Amino acid sequence: MKKYIIYFGILVVGLLLGWLLFGGSSKEEANHNHKEVSKTNQLWTCSMHPQIMQPEAGDCPICGMDLIPAEADADGLTADQFKLTGNAMALANIQTTVIGNGLAENGTIKLSGKIAENEEANAVQVSYFSGRIERLNISFTGEEVRKGQLLATIYSPELYAAQQELITAASLKTSQPALYKAVRNKLKLWKLSENQINQIETSGKVIENFPVYATVSGTVTEKLVEQGDYIKQGQPLLKIANLNTVWANFDVYENQIEQFKKGQEVNIITNAYPNKEFKGKVDFINPVLNTKTRTVDLRVVLNNKEAIFKPGMFVTAEIKNIKTNANEVVTIPSSAVLWTGERSVVYIKKNPNEPIFELKEVALGNKIGNNYEVLDGLLTGNEIVTNGTFTVDAAAQLQGKKSMMNKQGGKTMTGHEGHLGMDNNTSKNESDHTNMNERLKVSEKFQEQLKVVYNNYINLKDALVKEDSKGSSQNATSILSNLSKVDMKLLKDEAHNHWMAVETEIKSSATSIAGSQDIKTQRNHFKHVSSQLIKAVQIFGVQEKVYVEFCPMSDNNNGAYWLSKEEQIRNPYFGDAMLTCGEVKQVIE
Repeated sequence: MKKYIIYFGILVVGLLLGWLLFGGSSKEEANHNHKEVSKTNQLWTCSMHPQIMQPEAGDCPICGMDLIPAEADADGLTADQFKLTGNAMALANIQTTVIGNGLAENGTIKLSGKIAENEEANAVQVSYFSGRIERLNISFTGEEVRKGQLLATIYSPELYAAQQELITAASLKTSQPALYKAVRNKLKLWKLSENQINQIETSGKVIENFPVYATVSGTVTEKLVEQGDYIKQGQPLLKIANLNTVWANFDVYENQIEQFKKGQEVNIITNAYPNKEFKGKVDFINPVLNTKTRTVDLRVVLNNKEAIFKPGMFVTAEIKNIKTNANEVVTIPSSAVLWTGERSVVYIKKNPNEPIFELKEVALGNKIGNNYEVLDGLLTGNEIVTNGTFTVDAAAQLQGKKSMMNKQGGKTMTGHEGHLGMDNNTSKNESDHTNMNERLKVSEKFQEQLKVVYNNYINLKDALVKEDSKGSSQNATSILSNLSKVDMKLLKDEAHNHWMAVETEIKSSATSIAGSQDIKTQRNHFKHVSSQLIKAVQIFGVQEKVYVEFCPMSDNNNGAYWLSKEEQIRNPYFGDAMLTCGEVKQVIE
């Protein structure tokens, strides 16, 4: 037995020595082979222009600096895919949404809509006689009034004379009863009450300034007159809405109409109260189809005694127990779409567990509320970027991938290749980079208001160049102030929706800059303000030439853009440390 134990021990020791001597050698040989393969596939890039990728060492074709070895892509990405860091995702507030055909797995359909006043409960307060408004007791729109409340006092020559007639006719009512009755009826037609008429008759005194009382209770939604105005009989004075109930109006696609019926129960969700659900029932389905959008109006009446819903507020309706229809329309939020010329593009998140993205061209149909119908390009279950889309596109451009401005992928713009006035010798790949967000025609007044915000931005940029954190905070406050003065009523349809999306992003980042005195934090948020304002200037214009400039070394070598009134580079992300780092990427005329 001892002999066998000794033999077994020798065998184990021999195997161990063999693994140590030869296993390590095999591993070393495998590593050596891996290094050889890596060496043959080595790419070279420029530290200043990371979009440059060359198969061998040499000089950067843009700035002439020596190329350095590029890090190998270990993520297994395709040529059109790119990856963002978690830090970049958080700073840019990039959000994604899994799209569907409007139907959840449990048979629930979602509709987008808006809160409106209940027209059945609205009233217009009118004057029943002509005259001059001596006193108007309603100070502002939004004021609450009660039925019977004194709204105004009016001097009316006609009413004054009619009261004199009543006093005279009262003394003759025994001998002239028909005349007396006619005079009283005349005053009743002017909506004087029995008590008021009796008071005039009994006292024998004429009321010079006659009171006007509210006939309904509610909220003043519009003042149609001012104190001192002369008014005619029947002229509207005030619009009063009773907001104890409101309407939630929704658009329903033509091929969804059969799924709905009057009395159907609806769950209402609003961004103002994300953790609450409100119940309602379908009250009305418009029998007439809107031929432009191919939709019908669906209305839900909501109880609003606690003043939760405000007219104009966006809401979502969830209607359960809907039969699944294979032909149901796929919709996406308008914030997910980028437009350039005739193309509409979105960014798909390719891996649900990693921030890997790829550009996808889509064909869009009708616009319903804040959503677009997707005719081609996306499938139910695709996850797309719905917030921060422009920032993701900028990252794609930086990494030389397919983007809104670069249909083919590859090298991005250099120097003045982004200038709209390129000559006929410009190559196709270069001219692709001139495609910006499609310019929309808007009024000069709106452009002037946007230019005020743009000038505040330039002052903010100059303060960051000087590393003046206090000045940066003050200029960000000016941006917020003038942003609120931009009149969105000057915009229509697509332009209005573009501005709403851009304004929200600018306001968020400018607020962060205004509330900080740390120059590094301010610069982090400045790049978001810049990306959104670039989009706004491209779409709307500011009546002057604007330079879009870029530094690949900012934002921890991820690169960042900014706007400038001059071609000369003055880098707001580094200041004196790297004042001239950057280049002009576009010139927006």
